[in-house]
Amino acid sequence: MTDTFQKPKRRKVNHFLQNLAGILMAITPLVGYLLFGFIPLIVAIIMSFNDVNGYSLIGMEYVGLQNYIKVIKDPKFWLSLRNTMIMALSMPVSLVLSLLIAYLLSKGLKGAKTFRVIYFIPFVCSVVAVTYMWQWIFNTNFGVLNQWIGRTGEDAIDWLGTEKTFWISVIIMNIWSGTGYGIVLYSASLTNVPRTLLEQAEIDGANALQRFRHVTLPAISPTTFYLFTMGLIGSLQAFAVPNILANGGTGPDDAGLTAVYYIYRNVFSYVNQMGIAAAASWILAIIITIITSINFLTSRYWVNYD
Repeated sequence: MTDTFQKPKRRKVNHFLQNLAGILMAITPLVGYLLFGFIPLIVAIIMSFNDVNGYSLIGMEYVGLQNYIKVIKDPKFWLSLRNTMIMALSMPVSLVLSLLIAYLLSKGLKGAKTFRVIYFIPFVCSVVAVTYMWQWIFNTNFGVLNQWIGRTGEDAIDWLGTEKTFWISVIIMNIWSGTGYGIVLYSASLTNVPRTLLEQAEIDGANALQRFRHVTLPAISPTTFYLFTMGLIGSLQAFAVPNILANGGTGPDDAGLTAVYYIYRNVFSYVNQMGIAAAASWILAIIITIITSINFLTSRYWVNYD
């Protein structure tokens, strides 16, 4: 009789413990988002409308839209946006190279898996370590790149010493480090292209280029859309690479001053500029949101989910 009553009670306890464990596991990422995402978001909004003294919110003074006006009127902010946009040119180049290499590797090339691993290695390496490596490659006096192209001595190119060559250096490094990720995703996407459509197009007389344009590209367009969107968002938040190549500064003629570094400098390099930094952060967030929204709206004309 006692066992009969104890069994349902044990089942209820076990069921309660299972539910409790599930709730705890489900709530963990939510707590993390609240602490490191949502709360800082709200604080940033509050700071953007106030004059903040130091790093404390105590004693801050409401100034309305003055911080936003100061950012918009600051030539350095628009310079940082220009630099960021120029460096973002590496993204479409990397996208095209990723697709081209992935397409070639999908044609049964010997050692294709090894090549995919080699191409992917730069993506998983430390950004700081890789950037220091490229800083050595771009060195004017003993850099490998100048040695390789035969520009030494008085003819050596100062890759990190002028505005245009600095941009080119950042773009080259971004292409090198970001192409591998696209190759892996495109390789997976190309394996899912319907073979029946390719065979039917070939029977209808379509050549390799026509099959690629009218069958393969539409089939992998969701992957292209994902890579383009995430790459664009990441490019607009560039910080580490240009900052390290410029030895912690802004580079020649402020060529390495990106939008995120503009925010960083207002937080840690200037006094009582937290409100301006918060306002600049929100302006950048709004710009990214607008560009991303336009990308989503136009995707209906070229992305095929069938």
